[in-house]
Amino acid sequence: MLARFTLSLGLVLLSGSLATAQVVLPRTLELNAKEMEQNGFIVAQEALQLAQFQQFQDALVRAKLAVQLAPQAHEIWALLGGLYLTVNQPKDAVPALEQSLKLNDKNPGAYFNLGSAHFRLGQYGASVRAIEQGLALKPDATEEWFNLGNAYLKLGQKDRAIEQYRRSLRLDRRFWPAYTNIGLVLYEQGNIRQAAKNWEQAADIDPKASEPKLALATALLQLGNEARALQLAEEALRLDSRYGTVEFQRENLWGDRLVADTQVLLAKPPLRALMSQLQPEQSALPQP
Repeated sequence: MLARFTLSLGLVLLSGSLATAQVVLPRTLELNAKEMEQNGFIVAQEALQLAQFQQFQDALVRAKLAVQLAPQAHEIWALLGGLYLTVNQPKDAVPALEQSLKLNDKNPGAYFNLGSAHFRLGQYGASVRAIEQGLALKPDATEEWFNLGNAYLKLGQKDRAIEQYRRSLRLDRRFWPAYTNIGLVLYEQGNIRQAAKNWEQAADIDPKASEPKLALATALLQLGNEARALQLAEEALRLDSRYGTVEFQRENLWGDRLVADTQVLLAKPPLRALMSQLQPEQSALPQP
């Protein structure tokens, strides 16, 4: 069939002229629907290429055009939703991803991105439902079991969170973020020694990971090993000083007990001096 496509251009100005050399276009052009869809995929490919070069805003513009040209292409709606997530617009990502899934409900990646969008919006129940639908299609997605655990953790369902983290570890024993977050849960439950063991495993797998090192340092301080705690904390802060701030700890799902105990650790004079050196602009250093 043919789709009728109306261009409201009226006339086009040729380059090099402000008001002359006008070309009058017909008010209505007939374009083949298949050709429009093909053009949509071409524009979507351009969006992908721009995204690869981290030109995300330009990529987003092209993705918006692509879905207009190919509104039945679930892949392009999924691309648009993913780009909205990339530029931290989860509210806009949700309808794009829902449209993609309406056109094709067998795309696990779209479910996973939808779960991520809901999570960023604080809609943790919806995040759980979306991720679980994706995992039903792709059960070997290690990181998504981890993300599911995070959503359960935000819902306060700590045992279910640990269960999901352990599912991710069954798929990949070296997936250190799962060890880290199991430790976060255990610490809040008062199981400091077991939390420390998990953080030690995470740090052994990736020695350049700041988070488990700082968490382990906090646990060691509570267990009476201050010298080792100070050494590990210094290493962690030099790797990523953001973990020295309460805000960043909270963003990474640290609980009240761990945050408070970490402030005690960071109030030690050597670490206060280090934080001042690493983050001289920071005004909210922990008080001794």
